[in-house]
Amino acid sequence: MSGDRPPEATVDHDREVMWAPWDGPGSEHLRLAEREGGVVADGLIIGVDGGRPCRVRYAVRGDADWRVREVRVEVLGAGRPELVLRADGAGAWQTGDGAPLPALAGCLDVDLSVTPFTNTLPIRRLGLQPGATATLAMAYVALPALRVTAERQRYTCLAADPGGGRYRFEAPDDGFTAELPVDAAGLVLDYPGLFRRVWPVSSLR
Repeated sequence: MSGDRPPEATVDHDREVMWAPWDGPGSEHLRLAEREGGVVADGLIIGVDGGRPCRVRYAVRGDADWRVREVRVEVLGAGRPELVLRADGAGAWQTGDGAPLPALAGCLDVDLSVTPFTNTLPIRRLGLQPGATATLAMAYVALPALRVTAERQRYTCLAADPGGGRYRFEAPDDGFTAELPVDAAGLVLDYPGLFRRVWPVSSLR
């Protein structure tokens, strides 16, 4: 997205979107609230893992610059405690009970493996111009295992206008690449092979 936020992406907005897997049963419902003081997102995901249904609930709180400050993730019905991560917005992380997480030092964003929402965090935080690239350290949460690691990721802005844009996403360590069209709020419209927007439906770029 360009450095100047379009009118649709200014503060004091509430949005709801739904995604579905490209293949197989499942759905995600996201509520995203933008306020002058920050952003709060909460999502509920229903899917299939290992041949059995599973449910994941998450909440991500960020500051006004879209830097992650708190993450809560729970695999419902799995008998596991809720995962709570807190960040200072400058690259330091700790658990919900205050234990430091030095392995995540330098990460400003979080990536939850089961949702395309977390791609929005670096897209909105960086405000890349077309042609610009940024390589990031990411707090990656593998679900439903709730395993947290640091991972390198790269975002390149391919196009941007007031209606949305296109980004190339890369995970260099895995050799994974995807081209992501987004709407004016930086929310993914289509994640080839993984997720597709089912509500509200927007034309792909």
